[in-house]
Amino acid sequence: MWAVVSFFLGRVPFLGPLLTLVAWVWVINRRYPGGWFNAILIGFSAWLTVVIIIGILALLDITTFEVIGVPT
Repeated sequence: MWAVVSFFLGRVPFLGPLLTLVAWVWVINRRYPGGWFNAILIGFSAWLTVVIIIGILALLDITTFEVIGVPT
C-alpha cells in the first residue's frame, strides 16, 4: 500500500507523504484489532524505531540519513 500510494502521490508536496502515511496507518488498522489510535501508535513507534536505528548506523558510517529522505 505504501509503495502504491507513494508512487502515484509521493511527489506532491506535503499531501503526497501525508496520504502515504494515512494509507499505511489504514492498513495497520485493518489488519490488527485496536482501532485508529492504536494503529497510529504502532505506526509512530515503527517510524521512530527506524529513525533511531538509521541514526545509529549513520554515526557508525554504515549508512547515511539519506536512506530515510533526509538530504545531507
